[in-house]
Amino acid sequence: RSLKSFGSSGSRHRAVQLSVAIMAERYLITQDTTAAGAAVPELVKLKLERNTKLAEEKKQAAAAKSEERAKQRAALKDRTVQYEKEYASTEKELVTLRREAKVNGNFFVEPEAKLLFVV
Repeated sequence: RSLKSFGSSGSRHRAVQLSVAIMAERYLITQDTTAAGAAVPELVKLKLERNTKLAEEKKQAAAAKSEERAKQRAALKDRTVQYEKEYASTEKELVTLRREAKVNGNFFVEPEAKLLFVV
């Protein structure tokens, strides 16, 4: 089926999944096995060796990618925690300044974004 034949967004999602599955099958490394003691042609032996080598490389690449993604997620989590602490401390400081201004009978002017016009 073509991707245009799907109408709604849910069916488009299924279409994308279908196309991914088709591409995955196209590049699939086959696991051919031979019977024990059977005569195997030289080209089949070469194909089996190549496929086992490719499967091992694919496995190593997937493990490396998984490890890299885990490092990225950990770094993202650390940055998120750092930003949350920074935002909380800024908010706490603003509350303290508002309270001090109220106690002293002054007005507290909220900080605004800095805007610069360059001509």
